[in-house]
Amino acid sequence: MTTRTQDEIVARIRDHEQNGGDFFGFACELLIDALDFEHAKPWLKEETTAEQWDESRTVDTETAARGYLEFALGKIDGHRGISASRSVDKLREFAWLLGRDEVLAAMDAAGYQQYGAPKVKAFAVGMGWPWPSDDAEMERMAQGLPCVDDCSGGCGQ
Repeated sequence: MTTRTQDEIVARIRDHEQNGGDFFGFACELLIDALDFEHAKPWLKEETTAEQWDESRTVDTETAARGYLEFALGKIDGHRGISASRSVDKLREFAWLLGRDEVLAAMDAAGYQQYGAPKVKAFAVGMGWPWPSDDAEMERMAQGLPCVDDCSGGCGQ
């Protein structure tokens, strides 16, 4: 469930489209999924029916966000640049959809180093959800440091 209205979501999509705030379209993809059929129609294929749309949508935003956090952690751990960037974009939109403006502010204040680990940690902690603090490499990355000194996987490069 989202705390944002359908009109607020449409306005955010249009803002992303007009201001180039979503270069790869990842944020808008998630936002469109939060719309009902009537509001989503401008972004759907013409032949998409209301029934098809309802069957394809993610209805529970919080559950989807929790699952996506796990995906994001895997992309950080795997040193996956574009996938990690996508994760940060989508987690921002999940926080927005859930009305968690303080989480957005914390994410904005955090750096992007190490595949967005500081931003993803700000999301997890801000939402009150688990962060792998027992994982020394992930903790280093969340501090903007390479996962290990002399990382050959891409950290710090």
